[in-house]
Amino acid sequence: MRARLIGRCPPRDLGYTYGEAPYDAVVIGSLSLGQLLCFQDEGVLEALAEGKPVILYTPGLPEAPKNRALAAALASKRRELKNWGVLFVDGAQKRLVTAKEAEMLRQSGKRPGPGAVLTPLAREILEGSD
Repeated sequence: MRARLIGRCPPRDLGYTYGEAPYDAVVIGSLSLGQLLCFQDEGVLEALAEGKPVILYTPGLPEAPKNRALAAALASKRRELKNWGVLFVDGAQKRLVTAKEAEMLRQSGKRPGPGAVLTPLAREILEGSD
C-alpha cells in the first residue's frame, strides 16, 4: 500500500511504500517543534476527513524535558492529534491493521492478533462482524 510520508522515513517498516498521490494513508515519520505546535498539514487533514489512516511514528516527535511549559504544550498537541484520529505507533513491533486487511480478516472469520493496532475504519469493520 502507498502512503504519503511527512518528515523522515521511520526506521521501522510500517508496511507502506512512500510516494505521492494517490495514497492509502499518511505516515508522519518526524516533526520539528514548530511543526508539532502549529500542526496544520493540509494533506493530513484531508486524509483524516476522508477516513484514511494517519500514522504518527512517536520516536520522531520532539521533546522539551528542560522546559515544563513547552513540554506541556507538546503533550497537549499530541492529545489533540489523537483526538483527531491520528494513530500513534512506537518502536515496538506492533502490527497495523488497515481497513482492507480488516475486511479480509472478517471474510475469513479471523481476528487480528494480540497487540495489533487498528485504524478507526478497521475497528468499525471488525466490530460490525460480531
